[in-house]
Amino acid sequence: MSIERIPLNEAAIAADAEPRIADARRERGEEELDRNLRPSRLSDFVNQRQVTDQLGVFIEAARRRKEPLDHVLLAGPPGLGKTSLAHIIAAELGVPMIQTAGPALERKADVASFLTTLEPGSVFFIDEIHRLNRAIEETLYPAMEDRQLPVVLGQGAGARTVTLDLPDFTLVGATTRAGLLTTPLRDRFGVSHRLEHYDPADLAQIVERSAGILGVEIDAAGTAQIASRSRGTPRVANRLLKRVRDYAEVHGEGVISGDIAASALAMLEVDEGGLDRHDRAILEAITGKFSGGPVGLSTLAAAVDEEQDTIEDVYEPYLLQQGFLKRTPRGRVVTERGYEHLGLPIPESAASLF
Repeated sequence: MSIERIPLNEAAIAADAEPRIADARRERGEEELDRNLRPSRLSDFVNQRQVTDQLGVFIEAARRRKEPLDHVLLAGPPGLGKTSLAHIIAAELGVPMIQTAGPALERKADVASFLTTLEPGSVFFIDEIHRLNRAIEETLYPAMEDRQLPVVLGQGAGARTVTLDLPDFTLVGATTRAGLLTTPLRDRFGVSHRLEHYDPADLAQIVERSAGILGVEIDAAGTAQIASRSRGTPRVANRLLKRVRDYAEVHGEGVISGDIAASALAMLEVDEGGLDRHDRAILEAITGKFSGGPVGLSTLAAAVDEEQDTIEDVYEPYLLQQGFLKRTPRGRVVTERGYEHLGLPIPESAASLF
């Protein structure tokens, strides 16, 4: 059994930005899609074999000893399956799961309300755990280590501390920015894993499985088209599948072939490299307005009419990972591969920057 007490933080963050089909963060309204397509067992979880193999051993050992699983920290970019793994851990252990997000825990009473309602062996999942404030972290320390919750009763000189005993539980934390976790909190997790981006072959398996769940007919070529443009991220693959399904129902009698998928993705402005119009706008601004760079972040943000934080945290990571863009001490520079992707000749003035 799983209990979701509040919306995930990813949705709240995405709600303030223009929706992007290639954005790995969860969009508002996608919770039901994620739940429907979420794998329910470790055996259904594609890729991340090192992570799932280790978790399988740890979970089975905990079940045999009839002990709670050690606290688990899952790190990695959004959309790779951290929440799915938290649900799978609870399912494999056969225990309830309660879910919340770091920014929602503003006061010690918020944490206490969750901890005091946990059943023995429960999984307590905190998404974006790096966004907990220091006071909340310090409340979690004795709960994680000793299964105890100190509660202060009264105020001033008459205040006294009462310690409540908590049932055994497993805290599963998920973070997209592991570097922001404090060392004392990180050290209290007995199991720590980082999820990596998926290759197209693994994403093709996910697309095929999701198509079966959605009742969509898709051939190998259609699967390959979607998988190759999904930026190594299952959430993006499932979102593209849903949008391509709509296109296929109108233009392809409901069947997703390679040609139908390519036409649909072209309509959605997702190119062969997985870049959408926002990504290309950044590359085109640097090549067209600044001769390929270098250009400072503030200047680039003004040129494309975006916030600096949005460019740095949302758009740049994928462009950097794919080698289309690089950062230098003087600013951002479009690489040789970036020029090739845009179909532009490399100017002589830019060649020295590579």
